[in-house]
Amino acid sequence: MLIAILRGVQPAEAAPVAEALLAHGFTRIEVPLHSPQALMSLSRIVETFGADGPSTKDVAFGAGTVLSAHDVARAAGVGARFIVSPNYDAEVIAATKAAGLTSIPGVVTPSECFAALAAGADALKLFPATQVGARGLRALREVLPKPTRIIPVGGVDESQFAEWKAAGACGFGVGGALYRPGMTTAEVSRRALLIVARYRVVMA
Repeated sequence: MLIAILRGVQPAEAAPVAEALLAHGFTRIEVPLHSPQALMSLSRIVETFGADGPSTKDVAFGAGTVLSAHDVARAAGVGARFIVSPNYDAEVIAATKAAGLTSIPGVVTPSECFAALAAGADALKLFPATQVGARGLRALREVLPKPTRIIPVGGVDESQFAEWKAAGACGFGVGGALYRPGMTTAEVSRRALLIVARYRVVMA
């Protein structure tokens, strides 16, 4: 799973940026809720490309930095298919699952990992990934159930994919290395091409 994190995206650029990402192979696009008019941006992406993507059921759009059950409901109301949080919150996970959405809470410690899984999380966002490191992820993998899906987020770029994969990552969330406010669509396209190409090589 490769998630494009559009932190700071504006509604007017949301659909064009999403189009560039989809064209280069991204299948998950996240709009963090602390972005300007985040729900409008997410809504425009969903309305333009459909809740399941332009032509395949393998594409989905979601909300990030979701901190409450109320935020889950708001995101679900504009077509979010997955919910990402920077932290573990049992109420957010419960609300996400009740809405029929994919739950990806943020975790760091073994206690948070096990609590999130017990609450129904579908995957775990290792955040901030730089704090734990690949060696830390490898240690977590020793004790977590083997099917657990772990996605490092925070300071991750394509140069680190192989190291994280070897440690047990099943995917990555890429933010600043892919998109920053003010970037042109051409710049995003160039970064997306490099990132997806590297991802496919590493995960093959």
